[in-house]
Amino acid sequence: MSENTREPQYQSLLELEKQGLEQLGLMSSYAWSDDPRHLLFILARYKFVAKMFSGMKRVMEVGCADAFGTRLVRQEVPGVVATDFDPVFIERNQQRISPKWPIAFKVHDMLAAPLAENFDGIYAVDVIEHIPVEQEDRFVGNMAASLNPLGVCLIGSPSIQSQVYATKASKAGHVNCKDAPGLKATMSRHFHNVFMFSMNDEVVHTGYHPMAHYLWALCCHRKSP
Repeated sequence: MSENTREPQYQSLLELEKQGLEQLGLMSSYAWSDDPRHLLFILARYKFVAKMFSGMKRVMEVGCADAFGTRLVRQEVPGVVATDFDPVFIERNQQRISPKWPIAFKVHDMLAAPLAENFDGIYAVDVIEHIPVEQEDRFVGNMAASLNPLGVCLIGSPSIQSQVYATKASKAGHVNCKDAPGLKATMSRHFHNVFMFSMNDEVVHTGYHPMAHYLWALCCHRKSP
C-alpha cells in the first residue's frame, strides 16, 4: 500500500485513515448496498431541516434511527438531541459519536410522553407515516409539548401518491401516509400556523402537491393542550 499521495493536499486523508474512517449506520449501510441514490434523498431532507432550524440553540429529532443525516442539522444547531424508541439504534449511534460533531442520543418513545426540555425546534423525518392514525394526535401532541412556546415543528413524510412506487419493505411500515391536505389537517390540530412544501427527489418546492413524492409541514405557534 502506498504511504504517500501523489498530490500533497490529499495526504491528510491517509492520516484520517490511520485514526479510523467514518462508519455508516445500520440503515445507511443497507441503503448504500441496496439503493445508493436513496442516501442522496435522505441527505437532501436533512439539509432542509438544517436550513430551516439554522440559528436555533437546541433542537430535538424524533425517530433518528441510525442518525445518518443528523450531523447536517448539527452543523447549523449547537445542541441536537436525537431520539428513537428502539434501543438498538441508539446504542450503536452512541458508539459512533464523533467528537467533532457531538450529538446527544436518547431512547425515547414520543407516543408515551413528551420530552419536555424546552426545545427551540423539533423534527421527524420519515416517522409519522409509521404511526397508526388513531395514535397520531398523541404523537404530534407530545412533540408540540416538547417545544418552548415559540418553538417550531417540522414533519417530513412520503405522500400517499408516492406509495404506488414504494418498495414492499417500505409499504410494510407505512401505515399512515397522507396527502398534503390530510397532513396539514393533522398538524393544524396542534399548531396555529402550518406551511406545506412539496419535495421530489432532492428538490423542495411549493409546487403541485399531488405530484410530490414527499411532503413537509412546517408548524409554528403551538396550541394549548
